[in-house]
Amino acid sequence: MSGLASGAAADGAATVRPPIGEEIYGELLSRILSSQIEPGGRITIDVLSRELGISQTPIREALHRLHADGVVVRTHLAGYRVAPRITEDQFESLVEIRLLLEPAAARHAAERMPTGELAELRDAAAAMRPEMLARVDRGYAVFSQRDADFHDAVARGGGNGYIRDSLSRLHSHIHLFRLSETLELTSRAIGEHTDIVDAIARRDPDGAAYAMRHHIEQSATRFRAAFR
Repeated sequence: MSGLASGAAADGAATVRPPIGEEIYGELLSRILSSQIEPGGRITIDVLSRELGISQTPIREALHRLHADGVVVRTHLAGYRVAPRITEDQFESLVEIRLLLEPAAARHAAERMPTGELAELRDAAAAMRPEMLARVDRGYAVFSQRDADFHDAVARGGGNGYIRDSLSRLHSHIHLFRLSETLELTSRAIGEHTDIVDAIARRDPDGAAYAMRHHIEQSATRFRAAFR
């Protein structure tokens, strides 16, 4: 299948192939984030089925998930189309709600995150380093998903299920990463993620909240360029 994960690593070692539904989700998300399928573009299930050489079932499952994420829309008798990118007003509203919720999540994580989860958080941050992304296809889409995993890990470690659920429902990583198409922009976040992890590891609630706020503000500045 074009662009999908290979069955072996670059060094020849066997790799665990993700479920086909996960692969198709990643493939379609990558095409949308890279504008191979532009906003408003139609997604035809039978065409994808022939192109990828698979049944329609995993494609439908991936599209259902993308619909839940707000990435595609389904219209009666017309099938699926890529949703419009968020507007500038929607972007600013998204930044505002993140600034309300995520510093609080980071503060709580510094106070409550178990040691085992802290190790997982470090791994999530490390997975976004350029040398790690160089090993995978669809680097930009993978970065967006790993960024989501990182922020979810912070929220999970904070122990407030309402905050975590609210952030999950925003699907902010997808909406933001649709505004740009370059890893250069997103790679600037790596140092900011490290600052968040270090503050949580020090059990420094004020430092963790500040580091998260700084990260969101810097990220917002970078993505605002899409509206200029």
